[in-house]
Amino acid sequence: MKFYLISDNVDTEMGLRLVGIEGEVVHKRRDFLEVLETKMKDRSIGVILITTKLIELAPDVISEIKLKQQKPLLVEIPDRHGNSKIGETIDRYVSEAIGVKL
Repeated sequence: MKFYLISDNVDTEMGLRLVGIEGEVVHKRRDFLEVLETKMKDRSIGVILITTKLIELAPDVISEIKLKQQKPLLVEIPDRHGNSKIGETIDRYVSEAIGVKL
């Protein structure tokens, strides 16, 4: 299994490419969802890394995928410009999954 990056930032893509992770850069919700759908069908990809800004373009879709599908694993990563609210995101996912506010 391999990693794949979907980023809104060229610098993030280049940095991860240096460690052998392929990826692509998109900026619009429609483009992001098209790439995501395509890469989710690729059985060789086990983990899809997605920058925070892209997650914010389609939080409903990402939540649905995380709750209903085991593979590939979708992982939110902050880019060099942003601050990360991953803890809040995880709390929201757990709250939606079990129906209890944390």
